[in-house]
Amino acid sequence: MKLERSKNVSTFLGFDNEYKDSKIVVFGSPFDGTTSFRPGTRFAPSVMRNESYGLETYSPYLDKDLEDIEVFDAGDLEFPFGNTKRVLNIINEFTTEIVEDGKVPFMIGGEHLVTLPAVEAVYKKYNDLHILHFDAHTDLRDDYMGEKLSHATVIKRIWDFVGDGKIYQFGIRSGEKEEFEWAKKHTSLTKFSCTGLKEAVKEIGDKPVYVTIDLDILDPSIFSGTGTIEPGGISFHDMMDVIQSIKELNIVGADIVELSPQYDHSGVSNAVACKILRELVLAI
Repeated sequence: MKLERSKNVSTFLGFDNEYKDSKIVVFGSPFDGTTSFRPGTRFAPSVMRNESYGLETYSPYLDKDLEDIEVFDAGDLEFPFGNTKRVLNIINEFTTEIVEDGKVPFMIGGEHLVTLPAVEAVYKKYNDLHILHFDAHTDLRDDYMGEKLSHATVIKRIWDFVGDGKIYQFGIRSGEKEEFEWAKKHTSLTKFSCTGLKEAVKEIGDKPVYVTIDLDILDPSIFSGTGTIEPGGISFHDMMDVIQSIKELNIVGADIVELSPQYDHSGVSNAVACKILRELVLAI
């Protein structure tokens, strides 16, 4: 498949370069088929593109400008309704093409399950892949109500193939007791905050990294537009510190997920999500 942008697809602010010239390829995965509480993340990619024009291209946090880099916005993938496995295959195939072309895939979700096929695609090229997971939830259940493929099981499914010592989890404040106990032996899990991130960055060194940010890591007082709200989250400034801390890593894939725009009528959550996307793209 030759990646070209449709003239009918609006792009995120500053992401209007040609595919062949771009290091980073942004695309939307508007899927929320396994959402366990409040659905609506399928609307995030299109809303974020529109809302992004309230930003500047320049980041005073990183002293970088989107106008100085080349990013391609491929638009949203098209998914069939009611077929989760087919959706995951579409994401995997699309991400694989990006990776094989030597570019960095950056996905806008969608619910958190969309991370699984993207990581699988990146892992095919980088089999020493490490995962930085920022989230309110453990996402380490082996199944959710009998389903192995769920936004509540996504990190466990990733562990199935990356194994021990490769997954670093931060900001976690919700999950079953068994998930926290399991994590003590198999992942590096930090509760409530991102303390220890700088040490994790040193451990990882120059190894390839996939960064997945579930936006519900943020406190709902500043980010209420999500389906599974968990009080006690980190601040926006904490998130900016996170991005500063990881900017020297060898990031070979990334995503932000779980914005549900319709639950925050003020639009604040949309603005926060857009700014985090801008900062993470510039960090890469």
